[in-house]
Amino acid sequence: MYIPKLYQEEDREKILEFMRANNFPALVTCAGERPVATHLPVEVIEGANGALTILGHMSRANPQWKSFGEAEVLLIFQGAHTYVSPRWYGHVNVPTWNYMMVHLYGKVRLVEGDELYSLLSRLVKIHEKPVSYSLENLPQDFVQKEMNGVVGFAVDVTRMDAGYKLSQNRNDVDHENIIRELEGRGDENSTAVAKAMRGNR
Repeated sequence: MYIPKLYQEEDREKILEFMRANNFPALVTCAGERPVATHLPVEVIEGANGALTILGHMSRANPQWKSFGEAEVLLIFQGAHTYVSPRWYGHVNVPTWNYMMVHLYGKVRLVEGDELYSLLSRLVKIHEKPVSYSLENLPQDFVQKEMNGVVGFAVDVTRMDAGYKLSQNRNDVDHENIIRELEGRGDENSTAVAKAMRGNR
């Protein structure tokens, strides 16, 4: 991903927190000469020595999993993004877009059996808080039947690019005015970008 130096985010903990908060990335692979993408819920796992693995699953009916192989794959995590009007500056300028984005690259492998069950169980527990529903409390023959309909995968991350374009190139007056205008809009994306701008300054 092209990221001007000013917009590069290098704080690993901040990036991991961002990915966990935006854990429905697009998984991009190549099927022959054609790119293929699916948006999927994932789990972000940090292992020993900083190793990073992204775990997920897709429908077995989705042919994308058949493209898994030796080629590198791409995961795109997208956060809040919004239009920024040139009217909000104290000088003549052009429109732009503020955003937060993380691209991960790595090798993908299949996850099966007990490892897949554990992955699915954790994903349910992450989203069922407080825990009132779990795979363990369901009839296990039913769970196994449903598991036959999915393909689990793990992406062992080899490279990470994070770009947060949050008006870092603006002076304090313009920066504050952009935040005020975004907060005034009231929509979820504008509010989230304004909050990120305040925290990133």
